[in-house]
Amino acid sequence: MNAPQRLSVRNLSIEFGGVHAVEDVSFDVEPGEVFAIIGPNGAGKSTIFNLISRLYVPTAGTIHYGAQDLLELPAHRVVHAGIGRTFQNIELFEHATVLQNLLVGRHCHTRANPFSNFLFWPGVRKSEIEHRRKVEDIIDLMEIEPYRDKRISDLSYGARKNVELARALCAEPSLLLLDEPASGLNNEETDDVSFWLDDIKHDLGITIIMVEHDMNLVGRVADRVMAVNEGRVIAIGTPEEIRNDTEVQRAYLGVAA
Repeated sequence: MNAPQRLSVRNLSIEFGGVHAVEDVSFDVEPGEVFAIIGPNGAGKSTIFNLISRLYVPTAGTIHYGAQDLLELPAHRVVHAGIGRTFQNIELFEHATVLQNLLVGRHCHTRANPFSNFLFWPGVRKSEIEHRRKVEDIIDLMEIEPYRDKRISDLSYGARKNVELARALCAEPSLLLLDEPASGLNNEETDDVSFWLDDIKHDLGITIIMVEHDMNLVGRVADRVMAVNEGRVIAIGTPEEIRNDTEVQRAYLGVAA
C-alpha cells in the first residue's frame, strides 16, 4: 500500500442540464484523517465522491491526491493511485462467492499477462498465493469467515455491506471513500462499522472519507466534518462545531437552535 497523501479539492463544480449539483466546493483531507461529508438528500454528497473517483467529469475545479492530478486519470486508473470506494447501492457479483468477490478486489495488483496466466507459471502461482494471503487478512479483520464460501445472493443486507467494504480494502487503498457505510444497518451492525473504521484508520493507516446520515456514527468516528447543502459547502469543522452550527441545523435538521 502506498503511503496516504493529502487530498486537495479546489473550486469543484459540475452541472447537469444547467442545474449546479456541486458548486465551487473546496476542502482538504489530511493523511490518516476520518473526514465525514453530511447534508440533506440531494445535497451533492455522492456526486462529490463520483467526481473524486472520476465517474463524473467536473465542469470546473481541480482534484489532487498528493502530487497526482486525478483529473488526468481515467476512472479505471484511480484505484492505482491508491483510492478505493464503496457505493450507496451495493455493487457486488451476486452469483459469486464472498471469496471470489474479494479476489476481484485484488485485480488492480495483477501484473502477469494473459499468456503467463494461462500457463500458470511459477511467478503467477506465487502472485496468486500472495493475493489469497492478502484476502485472508481482510477476512479476519472484517470477521466474515462464516461467509467466505457463500454466494452474495444468499447473504443478508448487512453482511453484503461488510463484504463490499472488505472488497475495497483488498485493493490496499491509502484513501477509502465510503458512501453511507451504515445505511440500512441496525444499531448493532452500526456499532460494528464504528469499530471497523477505527481499525482501518489505526491498524491499516488508511485515510477515510465517508458520506453518512447517521450523526451518532459521525460523532463517534470523524475527526472533521464537512456539511453541504444544494451543492455548496456551508461549514467545515469538528463534529461538535458542526452540530452547533446554526446554518447546518437549518439546512440539515430543518430548524435553528
